Amino acid sequence: MKKLLPWLVSLLLAITLIVIVTFYFWNTLFGDKSKDPEQATKDAVENVQAEPISADELVKVTSELIDIRTNLADTDYVVQISFSFQFDSQKAKEEFDKIKENQIKPIINRALWVMSPDDMNGTKGKDQLTAGLINSINSVLSEGKLVKVGIKGFIMTPI
Repeated sequence: MKKLLPWLVSLLLAITLIVIVTFYFWNTLFGDKSKDPEQATKDAVENVQAEPISADELVKVTSELIDIRTNLADTDYVVQISFSFQFDSQKAKEEFDKIKENQIKPIINRALWVMSPDDMNGTKGKDQLTAGLINSINSVLSEGKLVKVGIKGFIMTPI
């Protein structure tokens, strides 16, 4: 019996560990997934609040590009558009101001060249444009990041 006892204890420990690991992975892989992903997203961002920024701070971290004129994907239409760009730091704004003529304007032109007049008629297309600009411009910036893009002026006309 003395020789059999260590084997029995080891066997019981092994079985217990296997059962515990099985339950853990079962709940992880096949657990309650009935929660709506949309509701889960709302729950995740429910308590997130933007920090208010003073007007003086806003001026320090905001830059503008005014009156960019180019064709859209449909070359029968011309758009004239002005943007305001808000950054997370003053260093990012200064870097942006240095490169906006040589690197930022081409990024904006490329983004506009793929948009149709129908895209530019509604807010959905303009929101897609600003989101795309945020992603494209952030990849160019080395100091800080672009936080918000606003459309200050917009004119679209057929040629």
